[in-house]
Amino acid sequence: MRRIVFQSWSSDADFSLGAHHGTEVSADLLRMADATTTRDYTDPHGGGTTSYEQSTWTSPEVDPGFPVTELVASWNARTPEGTWLEVGVAATLDDGSGTGWLVLGRWAETDHEIHPTSVADQGDERVAVEFDILAAREPRTISTYRLRVNLLRRPGSTATPTVSLLGAMASNVPTGEPVPRSASGGAEGMLLDVPAYSQQVHRGEYPQWDNGGESWCSPTSTTMVLGHWDRGPQPDDYAWVDPQLQDRFIDFAARHTYDHNYGGAGNWSFNTAYAARYGVRAYVTRLRSLTEVEQFIKAGIPLVVSVSFKKDELTGAGYDTSGHLLTVIGFDDDGNVVSNDPASHAMPSNDEVRTTYDREQFENAWMIPTGGIVYVIHPPEVPLPDRPAEPNW
Repeated sequence: MRRIVFQSWSSDADFSLGAHHGTEVSADLLRMADATTTRDYTDPHGGGTTSYEQSTWTSPEVDPGFPVTELVASWNARTPEGTWLEVGVAATLDDGSGTGWLVLGRWAETDHEIHPTSVADQGDERVAVEFDILAAREPRTISTYRLRVNLLRRPGSTATPTVSLLGAMASNVPTGEPVPRSASGGAEGMLLDVPAYSQQVHRGEYPQWDNGGESWCSPTSTTMVLGHWDRGPQPDDYAWVDPQLQDRFIDFAARHTYDHNYGGAGNWSFNTAYAARYGVRAYVTRLRSLTEVEQFIKAGIPLVVSVSFKKDELTGAGYDTSGHLLTVIGFDDDGNVVSNDPASHAMPSNDEVRTTYDREQFENAWMIPTGGIVYVIHPPEVPLPDRPAEPNW
């Protein structure tokens, strides 16, 4: 059985339920009021040691109602120059022991103040932080958790980070076992107008960010969904990108989704945080089947999904991957998946991106390795589908 719950805080009422330590909330934004501590931070990826004022908001304890094996956090925030934030989690395990606070991300909109990063070497025989995932180690499971966000700025500054959403997907889903073809969800023949961009166009560009475009599937897919909503960076934002390059906003997205500890632009939480800079609500969750994906397509919302497969396991892909992100933009008349796949055919052309994949093959390439991971990205005024009884969005 697939157990998934997404819990978030995104309003004055929501944030009022947590513990404020130098933070305040107004107009559905959490922000610094008065710094409660001063903290020295040494950036492990360069930049030396800097002192910051810090304030903190801590969520209520969350009981998802089932033994949790994995948790992924999401945040939507703005960080003016000289500011950044740190998202952490503390969990109670099934044996009653606690983890203490673990870091799930140190993040800012740019890499000017800090190098955005996950944190290595966190965990023990019970749990481990795997870049963007808090994973319980068998036989342990997670019973409850709390999230915490630290807001930081340079001393004497009046600038403040603002948080419009903090949340986490907690799940216990089987992986490794094939799944049968899911039932129709009513989106047959529906296609959304999503721009098509190839990551292959960017091979060799800015290799300091994940070896160039051949690895930029996640920011390329995130950019496609932002393009569907007519959102994203403006030419002045990516003026630093070589003007001879094509689709320079992809290079911009790769830089600003890059996790300096992971050494890649595929951190799930960083990609949705990047998307949220442009006025959308964005977060990471898991879905239970393509039937649920169809509900998003019917609502007009394309999704970014995480897959893994061998070349012969997904007809039409033309490549192997141990981890890849692509967009689902609709379904054909037979219920097969229509995707803008940024790595499609490994050809450096946006014209090669649109691909239709067999429904059952695709569902297994998505469910077996990643348990159904998706990025949900939508403007607040575009309503989500009706939530299931165990709400995973």
